[in-house]
Amino acid sequence: MMLLADTYPAWSWNLVADLRQMWAFPFMVNAFRAGTVVAVAAGVMGWFMVLRRQSFAGHTLAVVGFPGAAGATLIGVSATYGYFAFCLAAALVIAAIPRAGRSSGGQESALTGAIQAFLLACGFLFTALYQGLLGGVTSLLFGSFLGITTAQVWVLAAVAAAVLATLTVIGRPLLFSSVDPDVAAGRGVPVRLLSTVFLVLLGAAAAEASQITGTLLVFALLVMPAATAQTLTARPSLSLALSVLIALAVTWLGLIAAYYSPYPIGFYVTTLAFAAYVLARLGRAAGQGLPRLVPVRGAS
Repeated sequence: MMLLADTYPAWSWNLVADLRQMWAFPFMVNAFRAGTVVAVAAGVMGWFMVLRRQSFAGHTLAVVGFPGAAGATLIGVSATYGYFAFCLAAALVIAAIPRAGRSSGGQESALTGAIQAFLLACGFLFTALYQGLLGGVTSLLFGSFLGITTAQVWVLAAVAAAVLATLTVIGRPLLFSSVDPDVAAGRGVPVRLLSTVFLVLLGAAAAEASQITGTLLVFALLVMPAATAQTLTARPSLSLALSVLIALAVTWLGLIAAYYSPYPIGFYVTTLAFAAYVLARLGRAAGQGLPRLVPVRGAS
């Protein structure tokens, strides 16, 4: 019997030859194109999400992509449209939660969790009702780079362009309202409107990232690159750039590792992103533990 590992291409340690061999397949070219688009969008949106402390909302928007994809397949349309439809609809529902005072945070978390649990159950119902081959529940939950078409790449690129263009327009007031919403509101910044627009953009980014990492591991691209970047530096522009670079690096390395092994890409992307975060935290802790090298005035 042939071992499972024998059915996958072997890494030759000749980087140029390996990349040429891998990119000879159109599905791998599309996977890298889609992964690049998703990584850039997730790196930018994730940076704002971590800054605004809305990671739980981002996780919910990612999870509801699963019932969206399963439901779309059930009615006979592309899973891509299901991802976006459910994620955007959930973003609008979360944005509609009334906020008044400090207790609003608990109300938002409770309703967000209820939406997440209900729609996740719907996803498993849709998979049970579907009589054909759903492409694997594992692929929907943990990601797959197989079968990404050129049309899907164009859809992802168009959505990412719209998300980033909108974020460019609202970036400065959004940053202000994220750092200090009370002062921003006092200065006339439309904090509630910006929050709603941001959640819709986050829903679009989560729907994109879910198609690469899977709905359960979307945090690999939305949270960890941004958290790593903000650990390394407090400068907004540099931190944002680092978030995108880290997201790109873990996505590309994850695609390469998944091509040469039988394991899902979501595992590799998550592991690499988590390793980067751990190294950043350890480096920061080590840096804080070092003695000051700046001489004290008056010392001999």
